Amino acid sequence: MKIFVFLFPQLNFSAPKEEAYRKMLSEDELLACRMKDTQLRSKDKKGRLSLLLARSGSHENVSPEKKPPAKTNHITPDVALRWGDSFEELLSHTDGVDVFTRFLRSEFSEENIEFWLACEDFKSTGSATKLQSKAKQIHAIFIDKEAPKEINIDHSTKATIEKNILIPTRSCFDVAQNKIYSLMKRDCYPRFLTSDIYLTLTKRAGPPTMTRRRSRSFVFNERSEGTPAWL
Repeated sequence: MKIFVFLFPQLNFSAPKEEAYRKMLSEDELLACRMKDTQLRSKDKKGRLSLLLARSGSHENVSPEKKPPAKTNHITPDVALRWGDSFEELLSHTDGVDVFTRFLRSEFSEENIEFWLACEDFKSTGSATKLQSKAKQIHAIFIDKEAPKEINIDHSTKATIEKNILIPTRSCFDVAQNKIYSLMKRDCYPRFLTSDIYLTLTKRAGPPTMTRRRSRSFVFNERSEGTPAWL
């Protein structure tokens, strides 16, 4: 019995199936496949980065995870009222930072206070090894163009940070931190003072409403001695 063998030189059976399949596609279809693969790899990269940061032991100091709102029953109105004296006073209280963070989270801008806190922690780091590790984490979480919690700073400031973290010092994030601080003080803090979150703590209602003044005909003064009753 004769056995017929058909040879197809244009196909390489030792190549992966995906490669052989792509050789049968048109140029447009091949380009679409490559774009899809690039997007999938980008998503996978972000997923691995998030997982890596979540598992990192020092990640809690860099970017606090979202936690259920802390109970505020222990905060007295007098303490909360002091937070209205200045933005510096607010940030000097741990409870003040927690409540302000909850307010920013309601506005989807909690990355600002988290970046500021990460920088404060960074500046208190003593070990050079930890300093470099934290610098890379802060950059990956808040500065990088694909950062999960990217803050709003200009390109020049980003470029300076990327240069400085190659040999990090405790001041390499100072410019960006000061800009975010000014943004929160100028823009977010005034809104916080009029928010329901803050007003509830101070036991105050919202801005007072205008009320109509009484007519003078309804205002009675005590009559002096000898004044006729009808006056």
